[in-house]
Amino acid sequence: MSIDFLISTLNSVENPKRINRNKAANIVLEHTELIEHLVNLTFKTEDKISIKASWILEWICTHHGIDYLLPYIETFINNIKNIHFDGVLRTCAKICEHLAIAFDDKLPNNTKETLTNNHIDTIIETGFDWLITDQKIAVKAYTMTTLFLLGKHRDWVHSELEHIVRTKVIHESKGCEARGKKILALIHKRNNS
Repeated sequence: MSIDFLISTLNSVENPKRINRNKAANIVLEHTELIEHLVNLTFKTEDKISIKASWILEWICTHHGIDYLLPYIETFINNIKNIHFDGVLRTCAKICEHLAIAFDDKLPNNTKETLTNNHIDTIIETGFDWLITDQKIAVKAYTMTTLFLLGKHRDWVHSELEHIVRTKVIHESKGCEARGKKILALIHKRNNS
């Protein structure tokens, strides 16, 4: 299957309703060679097709497993700092959270074997950028969880995360306040154990 077929599939997705994302994701999963094109289209930062591509990529990672992204992790990691459409930021922040959850899992898995120190550092750096800039609540919520989980593997992250959450994030909205308090409690619990 070609990228033109994928673009046609994405153009047929009218909105991000579950049924539409699921249908498009199933088409991609029937032709897994399309996943590489899906990742590339997610980062066509000046083209609105990137929004629909990111919806489907995030659906696949959430409902079918993060392993589908791993062969294209370089493309994903190298481009997350360049995105600017709100819809793409939200989905990529959620995918980063999935990566962090898998990386922090106690059991061996493909994510732990695939992610390098550079990948983790880039996710952390990008996450802090997302927290200190004007982003939607969902981006900040997913990012706080990502940074907390990856901060278990990088000593300095929790102190920086705690500072930004206390001084900035929890004052931005009720949603940010709720997630921020949860993250602060997790950091406090970890520090006291």
